[in-house]
Amino acid sequence: MMVIPAIDLKDGQCVRLKQGRMEDSTIFSDDPVKQAGQWLAQGARRLHIVDLNGAFEGAPVNAEIVTSITRAYPELPVQIGGGIRSLETARIYIEAGVSYLIIGTQAVKDPAFVRAASAEFPGKIIIGLDAVHGKVATEGWADVSELAVDEALQRFNGLGLAAVIYTDIGRDGMMQGANIPATLALAERSSIPLIASGGIAKLADIVDLKAASKTTGGAGIIGVITGRAIYEGKLDLHEAQAYCDSDD
Repeated sequence: MMVIPAIDLKDGQCVRLKQGRMEDSTIFSDDPVKQAGQWLAQGARRLHIVDLNGAFEGAPVNAEIVTSITRAYPELPVQIGGGIRSLETARIYIEAGVSYLIIGTQAVKDPAFVRAASAEFPGKIIIGLDAVHGKVATEGWADVSELAVDEALQRFNGLGLAAVIYTDIGRDGMMQGANIPATLALAERSSIPLIASGGIAKLADIVDLKAASKTTGGAGIIGVITGRAIYEGKLDLHEAQAYCDSDD
């Protein structure tokens, strides 16, 4: 299981939001490229980047920074989300060296787009399902739909997706721990590998998630995304990855 550090980009800076609220952000670095290098030095095997401005505007805003990161650290796979709503945008990121494309809002609004992207970029598409009380949120978490997470997930079986990221918005940035029951319930029913996100606060959360995932059916949990906890020093990335690699 990978521990995947998050870099959320807002106005060119590395920030963290609370429950997806753009007005409730904390700036952790004004040099996202340098920050990516620090996570790589601590053992990151993949980097999770979200263009927050792009998520709200529906088009890439911080693409130049993303390109700078992939060029500076070509050995570090990057998964990028936020504003990927056309094949043209997808091509720009792939050409820039991004390894995986995260489709969130457009996956809910236009499932055909996911099928087209999966066909053009096999094995490089990740679906982002962000939930509030079990319902999928879109438009940078600003709108909550009536679509249940389970129902949304079933739309994409058989497309050869790289993963699905499940985020409990109520936990995101709140340092309350992951919603392990909901995460595991989804993993049990998923034929697509799952990446957990939202609320990871300390090593004990990862210990609990790893222990619970051992009993999970489906395609399994391949990673967990963490943000605020590693920025505030409450979780050591190197220690967390070493634990995930252990036989415990």
